[in-house]
Amino acid sequence: MENFDNEMRLIFQAKSCNEALARMTVAAFLTPLNPTLEELADTKTAVSEAVTNAIIHGYGEEGGTVELWCARKDKEVFFYVKDTGCGIPDIAAAMEPMYTSKPELERSGMGFSFMEVFTDELVVESAVGEGTIVKMKKIIG
Repeated sequence: MENFDNEMRLIFQAKSCNEALARMTVAAFLTPLNPTLEELADTKTAVSEAVTNAIIHGYGEEGGTVELWCARKDKEVFFYVKDTGCGIPDIAAAMEPMYTSKPELERSGMGFSFMEVFTDELVVESAVGEGTIVKMKKIIG
């Protein structure tokens, strides 16, 4: 287990109203590192997109829980967003810009693209029927 300066874990219901909770929690977690407004906005957007994907694409109407894990080591910040929903059958296709598994909901298909642009590292792991974990790293400063 890596030795982090700080870490936290938040588990919440997969409901759209909790997207704001995830954004504010991440902002509070980053504050001691004195991020720029751009770094703060980028990170909040990336985490929010991952949470939104878990809620809409991972669970849909079924509901479930989303786990947000954050850790810091020096200026590196790690974020994992995990669901135990339906999983992603083709991660490469899902990460293509404009791809969406829910076109009827008028989704833009840009979630993974935003996560990739707004973080320094992005890894997506998924198994059909078991869920998805989105791992992001952001270097502050």
